[in-house]
Amino acid sequence: MNLQGRRVALPPEPVVHKQFEAHAEATPDAVAVFCAGRQVTYAELDAKANRFAHFLMARGHGRGAKVGVCLDYSIDMLVAILGTLKAGAAYVPFDPAYPAARLQLLLGQVPGLALIVASARTAPLVESTDAEVVDLEQLSDLLEGLPPIGPGVLVTGDDVCYAVFTSGSTGTPKLTAVRHEGWFNLMNWLKLEYGLHSGSNNLVVSAFGFDLSQRSLMTPLFCGATQYLMASRNFDALMAYRMLTDHEIRTVHCASSTLYLLVDWETARGGDVLARLDYMLFGGEPLKVERIANWAQREGNTCTLLHQYGVAECTDVATSYDLAAYRPGEQDIAPVGRPAYNTGIHLLDQQLRPVGPGEYGEICISGAGVGAGYLNGTGPENAKFTTIVVDGAPCRLYRTGDRGHVTEAGELVVAGRMDAQVKVRGMRIDPTDIERALGRLAGVREAAVVVTYDDSGEAELIAFVVPSANELTEDDLRTRLLRTLPRNMVPARFMNVLRIPLSPHGKVDRAALVETCRNLYAKSGTAA
Repeated sequence: MNLQGRRVALPPEPVVHKQFEAHAEATPDAVAVFCAGRQVTYAELDAKANRFAHFLMARGHGRGAKVGVCLDYSIDMLVAILGTLKAGAAYVPFDPAYPAARLQLLLGQVPGLALIVASARTAPLVESTDAEVVDLEQLSDLLEGLPPIGPGVLVTGDDVCYAVFTSGSTGTPKLTAVRHEGWFNLMNWLKLEYGLHSGSNNLVVSAFGFDLSQRSLMTPLFCGATQYLMASRNFDALMAYRMLTDHEIRTVHCASSTLYLLVDWETARGGDVLARLDYMLFGGEPLKVERIANWAQREGNTCTLLHQYGVAECTDVATSYDLAAYRPGEQDIAPVGRPAYNTGIHLLDQQLRPVGPGEYGEICISGAGVGAGYLNGTGPENAKFTTIVVDGAPCRLYRTGDRGHVTEAGELVVAGRMDAQVKVRGMRIDPTDIERALGRLAGVREAAVVVTYDDSGEAELIAFVVPSANELTEDDLRTRLLRTLPRNMVPARFMNVLRIPLSPHGKVDRAALVETCRNLYAKSGTAA
């Protein structure tokens, strides 16, 4: 089963920063970035980025180089990113929100790292690297003496624009490279398909290391709009909501769990700034529709909710679905929609043959968004990038490892990971199915299910439940779940919690939940 997005011609040089430069020339006085009370115009940002590009090239870090960026959200971050792109190099986010040990691990995973842009606050986090570490503030005098005009480097659509870390099946972080053509195609699709324009001002709410954050950072500059940045290393719902209230922001890109927090904030305060946005673009994890249903359906809500699917290896987004078309009674899982421009979705069996209509298969992605592969990978994960024959022609694609099917209406549905199933009491199950069942129970605001193992190595399911009001008892939850789920899918334990922990990327932090289980088991003297 194949789905093909609309084929749209791209320019001969589909390079994202060229689009930004065109806006800098056409509307030089328009505000490009706003952060912590400071702002820069398109002309000012362009000049700053050009100077940094000349600095990189003078150091020998031009086309093909890899430049690390370890900065809090700031105007300097956009200067470093745009300057790196203008020099023909690719940037690598080192998120200062990560624990120091994680950053040390990531630093060792970038082959041939040229230098790292940091600040006085973030430089200590990357001081162990052999690469040069530079601070734009300390370089201000030097940079002011460099040309404010572009360096004129030829950059093509095949060149790598950025590389982000994604967890690999081997446990070693993989550095996946995105090409300019794929990034341009993504933003061009968002602009044309959803009518984004110079007024489509954006607020970044996700952590810098997240693949989603890269398009969130650049899309408004691609469209000539203003980029708003929060002066906070970690997500702050109060600050985010205040900025949405105080500024003319029209779009937000985020993980689904971050959307829940923003909706909760608005609902608790009786506000409407989220409801008046043009777009909320979200995804990255299974959607719990019940968490946002009441807010989405309330009178006066004019925000379009775009439920999107994709992977970092294929430029973040491959499909999109307007949630207004979803009918909960007809389907358990909300679709993720149809492919982006110049993007193909293939449902394949284990032999990489197309499955039939309505059948489940592995979701594979082809087209402009397929990246350049793993920069630090030589193991089996590189085999996820492969080539098959489609309509008599070779087609390069990426095997996502996700399982899905296509509805009769031609919409993709993601049913979970191919490898997410675990054997519990002799039967294979997917914990996500249990989370969905819990989410449909009255009194359950949110739930997450993790797998632990007892002393004999047997898998055990633990459910973390956020009650909507009073605490829920294990007996009550178990009794009600048994009405809809087989006994082997009912968790062994249920724990009431105030909130589900989130990772820096705004997704459910399952590792933190497993650690909570270990601590509880340690206190009780049993295994986790």
